[in-house]
Amino acid sequence: MRGGSERNEPERGPVSEAHATGSVATNSTMRRARTSKPASRRRVPRRGTRADRPVAAVLDLLGRRWLLRVLWELRVEPLTFRVLRERCNAMSPSVLNRRLAELRQAGVVEVESRRGYRLTDEGRELARALRAIGHWAERRAAQTPRRARRPGRRPPR
Repeated sequence: MRGGSERNEPERGPVSEAHATGSVATNSTMRRARTSKPASRRRVPRRGTRADRPVAAVLDLLGRRWLLRVLWELRVEPLTFRVLRERCNAMSPSVLNRRLAELRQAGVVEVESRRGYRLTDEGRELARALRAIGHWAERRAAQTPRRARRPGRRPPR
């Protein structure tokens, strides 16, 4: 180790003239040069997603912001993009578009020509599982005193 540093860093050789003058490509430009896809289109491995753990992949998909809300709104009937966005009032159009693309890629949602987005057979099966969670939430809400349900508040002693 050099310089009395206590971190475990690999030793680096002498600094080249190109590095000293700043004329060397940065890591990000070097990474882009090595891949054929633009940076925005490259697939980044999702946290916790492993092929040998299907439940981890599903939980990762369902854990994305707004995704469960989109599924919940589509559980009853097909909806157009505009109606779906109105029902998910705080969601930006770009996020909604991304979530719908992820759901289409997962085979949970499909596009109908005039009626908009609807759940596939797989999506309806997933919606049944979500309904069970909804029933659980309703039972829990009925059992919990109103004051204790507010986030950030402690239940009364």
